[in-house]
Amino acid sequence: MNIAENIVFNSHRPIVVIGSGPVGMRVIEDLRKQQISHPIVVYGGEPWAPYNRVRLSSLLAGDINHNDILLGTNLSSYGNIETRYNCKIVNIDRENKQVIDEHGQVQDYEKLIIASGSNPFIPNITGIEKTGVYQFRDLNDAEHLIARRTRSRHTVILGGGLLGLEAARAMQRFSTEVSVIEHNSHLMFRQLDKTAAELFQQHVDSLGIKVYLNESVKTVIGEPTVNKILLNSGKELSCDTLIVSTGIRPNIELAKQAGLAYGRGIKVNDTMQTSDADIYAIGECCEHRDVVYGIVAPGYEQANIAAQNIAEKKSQYKGTVLATSLKVIGKPVFSMGDIDDSVRTYTRYVYQDENCYRRLNVYRGQLIGVVAIGEWSELIQLKEQLNKGKFLFPWQLRRFARTGEIWGEDNLQQVTNWPAEAIVCSCNGLSRGFLSEKVAEGCNTVAALAETTGASTVCGSCKPLLQQMVGQKDIEPVRAHRPLLYGSVIFTLMCLIAWLLPAIPYNQSVQVSWRWDMLWTESLFKQISGFTLLGISVLVLLLSLRKRFSWFTKGDFALWRLFHALLGGTAIFILLLHTGFRLGENLNFFLMMSFVSLILLGAVLASVISMEHKLEASLVRQVREWGALLHIFLFWPIPVLLGFHIFKTYYY
Repeated sequence: MNIAENIVFNSHRPIVVIGSGPVGMRVIEDLRKQQISHPIVVYGGEPWAPYNRVRLSSLLAGDINHNDILLGTNLSSYGNIETRYNCKIVNIDRENKQVIDEHGQVQDYEKLIIASGSNPFIPNITGIEKTGVYQFRDLNDAEHLIARRTRSRHTVILGGGLLGLEAARAMQRFSTEVSVIEHNSHLMFRQLDKTAAELFQQHVDSLGIKVYLNESVKTVIGEPTVNKILLNSGKELSCDTLIVSTGIRPNIELAKQAGLAYGRGIKVNDTMQTSDADIYAIGECCEHRDVVYGIVAPGYEQANIAAQNIAEKKSQYKGTVLATSLKVIGKPVFSMGDIDDSVRTYTRYVYQDENCYRRLNVYRGQLIGVVAIGEWSELIQLKEQLNKGKFLFPWQLRRFARTGEIWGEDNLQQVTNWPAEAIVCSCNGLSRGFLSEKVAEGCNTVAALAETTGASTVCGSCKPLLQQMVGQKDIEPVRAHRPLLYGSVIFTLMCLIAWLLPAIPYNQSVQVSWRWDMLWTESLFKQISGFTLLGISVLVLLLSLRKRFSWFTKGDFALWRLFHALLGGTAIFILLLHTGFRLGENLNFFLMMSFVSLILLGAVLASVISMEHKLEASLVRQVREWGALLHIFLFWPIPVLLGFHIFKTYYY
């Protein structure tokens, strides 16, 4: 609801914000939306302009540069806002409503918002203070690690959570050996169940990252620089760099000093007020209903609630259902709600294939938890379903068990019809309503939305939704789509040639210089082409292994698919050499028809896949499903027919 008049407090004191991170910047934007014309003073303890901490791992990996992580919030354009970066607040005087910075300067406030975030948790380990031991929490840490990664030969990451794994991937950039130590029984212990974690670890292993589970560091050894670590199991690991990523602790020192109520974080009520009605706390530093949220999205919600209440509106924060939706070291990972089997009894529904793992936890028909590895187009709807406590119908659960989809791709609701509060970009906590406002203001491309709001700049999984919002029809093509398309056209023509052209005649004279018919009349040449064809048929099955077995995960699937298509094309070429365009009779005819039909269908499927970014999604889905079934149906007779063909040839 728009406010007709700007809200002005009786006092001339400003609103003071402690913290220049993403949540601190968001509350300033929300205050401006409430048309509060009061002066605002923001303090930041770091020397940098406001930046996005979520993207620090991409900066460390070298995927982006320093400018790409800046929040881009131009506070100077708002007017009446003063920024004081690299200026830490050390004291809060509640009686006089003042804050004191590290330089001894005093600033009055009318309302105070604490968005001081959190500090990395450093475990009590002997030698943890040695040179070569790093943290990975802020931009200073990232800069130190960027300087370190070119000299490190073996980096050990202590902690197998989100940030630790991203740090592991980033430190591999210069062929550094990387190991991860995790004290729990599997990686991402808070986000994934055991099965999902095992599948995810296969991906981690494929990247060359060594993982030690149920382990912890007992002693850091080296003088003065770390050169090895001693694990609790007694095993020693030589290393020159140790990165500690063992979680966070809310930054509550100011609250303690000021006499505010605190537990694990600064205690707040549903209006985000602390035990002092003029002081608010938001983000990772606060504790709401005994819960401390360690991710940024709840902080954005809290910022909005605080801004509305400061604007004298009545708004309450009811809590956030924790959700993780990121690409962790290149693998889409989603976790939301209740996934702990030991806490609550519920029914589990699981779907798994070669590309994904999906699990729904349902209690009396109500969705209460979701875990997923791999892409899933319905995740946004699932978030809404879980947040609003909606029920899943039995036929939806049956569809999920059969296909892995709940609503079906063709029935997905357009993002523009979602509720305004529905979250589109989970990484940055951006709602459909907020993004729609930006589109209305002129952000009519995905690139413009990304630059203005940061949407899709972290994991990129929301990019298709942004494309819907701006009316952009184009989607990104599959990898290697051009060679896949060109090859499929060539192989289709070759199959049609085998079917339609007459057989190459046998040589009728011995006077010619080259006897071309030796290719299919001489036993040696027939055996060479025949067994080459047999070998190619066996190699073609490698793609099925790559798709069906979780232990066979080497290489990019798109490149395996291209290799599979090239083998199919080579097979039709060898088949023509072997037969001279003769379809044969009886058994040979059926074998020839099976080979040619199988390769022709494969070529058609490959062409559709290569062009799916230009075709209707429903058409592509149907062609993929029915084409895959026909592909399997046409293949199964070949081993039997080929066996009889070889037996007949050698027996007779």
